[in-house]
Amino acid sequence: MLGIVAYGAYIPFNRLDRKRYKEFFGEPAPPGEKAVANYDEDSVSMAVEAARDCLSAPEKPPFNVLYFATSSPPYGEKQSAATVAAALDSPRQVRAGDYTCSLRSGSGALLAGFDAVASGAGNALVTVADCRLGAPQSQWEQISGDGAAAFLLGSEKVLASLEGHVSISAELLSQWREPGERFVRGWEERFYISRGYNSIVRSAVEELLKKKGLKPSDINRLVLYGPSPRYQMALAKSMGFDLAVVQDSLFSTAGQAGAANAPMMLAAALEEAAPGDLILLATFGEGSDAILFRATEKIRDFRPGRGVKGHLASKKTGLNYNTYLKWRQLLEYEPPRRPDFIRPSAPAMFRELKKKYAFYGSLCTRCATPQFPRQRVCVNCQARDEMREYCFADKKARVATYAIDYLTFSQDPPTVLGVLDFQGGGRILCEMTDCDIDKIEIGMEVEMSFRKLYTAGGVHNYFWKARPKRQGV
Repeated sequence: MLGIVAYGAYIPFNRLDRKRYKEFFGEPAPPGEKAVANYDEDSVSMAVEAARDCLSAPEKPPFNVLYFATSSPPYGEKQSAATVAAALDSPRQVRAGDYTCSLRSGSGALLAGFDAVASGAGNALVTVADCRLGAPQSQWEQISGDGAAAFLLGSEKVLASLEGHVSISAELLSQWREPGERFVRGWEERFYISRGYNSIVRSAVEELLKKKGLKPSDINRLVLYGPSPRYQMALAKSMGFDLAVVQDSLFSTAGQAGAANAPMMLAAALEEAAPGDLILLATFGEGSDAILFRATEKIRDFRPGRGVKGHLASKKTGLNYNTYLKWRQLLEYEPPRRPDFIRPSAPAMFRELKKKYAFYGSLCTRCATPQFPRQRVCVNCQARDEMREYCFADKKARVATYAIDYLTFSQDPPTVLGVLDFQGGGRILCEMTDCDIDKIEIGMEVEMSFRKLYTAGGVHNYFWKARPKRQGV
C-alpha cells in the first residue's frame, strides 16, 4: 500500500494582526492575522522545522529521497534540498531535489515522491515551505503568510493511502515574479479566477471523481486551495460539495502560504481524520493536481510533534508593521556601527558540516560526557581522543543563565544570549530567538531551532539557535 506514513507542519511564532495595515495605510484590511517568519527564518529553515515535526517519533523512519518545494527559494542557483538534508542529518546517499517556481510545486513534489516510492527507491520525505513577499499596500502583502508542511511517504505503516490522482497542466498568467524580483505580481482577479482557477481545478477534481466512481458527497474532507476563502467556498459549492467538509484555508489564522498552503491544510485534515475518511487534495498553479487519500486505522496512532493545531496555538501577537518591514528589508535604517559580516568560508563550512548543520558535538566513550563543539580531551575525565559523534539537535535543554543585550545590533532587539544545560549532559552558549523577554527565566525549558544567522556576499549562513519551548504539544 502506497501512502503517507507521517506528517508534520511548522508555523512561525510571530503573528501580524491585519488591522495594523488599516492603522498604517488608513485603508480597509481583511480580518484575522498572518504568520510572519522571523528575520532569521526563510523557506529552508521552516522546511527543516516542519520535517523535524514530521519525524518527531523516538525512532525516526529512514528515508532515501528528499524533495523540497517552494516558490521562494533562498538561492537562484544552489540546491536547497541539500541544506535541508544536512540539517536533518540525512545519509549522503539520499536523492535530493528542489521543486520550485510554482504555487503547485508542493503537490508536484508529493506526486514525484510517490513515484519514487513506487519505483522501489525507499521512503520519500517531501518538505514544502514558502515565505512570499508582496509589495507594501498590495493585496498580496495582506493575505500572504509564512509556513511549511512535511510528509513522509512509504509503503508500510501507511496512515493515509494514495487512492488516485489527476494532473492538469495549463499555461496561464495569474501570479508571477521575474528573476531577481522581490514582489509577487498578479493579473486582474476576474480573469484568472473565471478562466483559470474555477475551470482548471474543477476539471481536475471532476475527472478524479469520475475515475474513481465517486460523488462529491462521498468525500469526507476537501482540501481545496483557494486564492481567498470566498473563491474557495464558491468553487466547492459549485462542484456540489457540502461546505462543511471544506478544510479551513488558514487564511485568518496563518495567512495564504503560497506553495505550502494546501500541504498545510492537508496536514490539518489528517489531524482530524478518522479511519476510512476520504480526503481530496486539489491545488492550483499553471494547472491543478487532484490527489485522493483514504485514512487507515494507523491514523489513530500517529501524532506529529506539534502539527498545525499546536503551532497555531503557540504564538506571539503584537508584531508591529514597522518591525515587519525591517525584517523583510523594506525599511531603511541606520546600519550597525560594527564591521560588516564576512562571507562564510566554503572550506570551513565543508569541514564543520555535521557541527554546523546537524548540530553534532562529541561524547566521551569512557565517561559518557557530552561536549559542544567536539573536543579531543574530555572535560570530565581528561581522556584523550576517546570521543564519538553526539547530536544535540533533539535534546531537551534548560537555561542555566542568560544575558539580555540592548546595545548590540539586532533586527529583533534586544539580543538574548543563553547558557544551556542539556538533558544527559553538555553545556553551550548560544543566541536565543522567538523570545518574550518578560518570560525568560533560569530553569525554563528551551528547544533548538535551525535558523539563518546572516547573509554576506550572497551566501546564507545557517546555524542553530535556542528558543523557549513552544506550547501547543
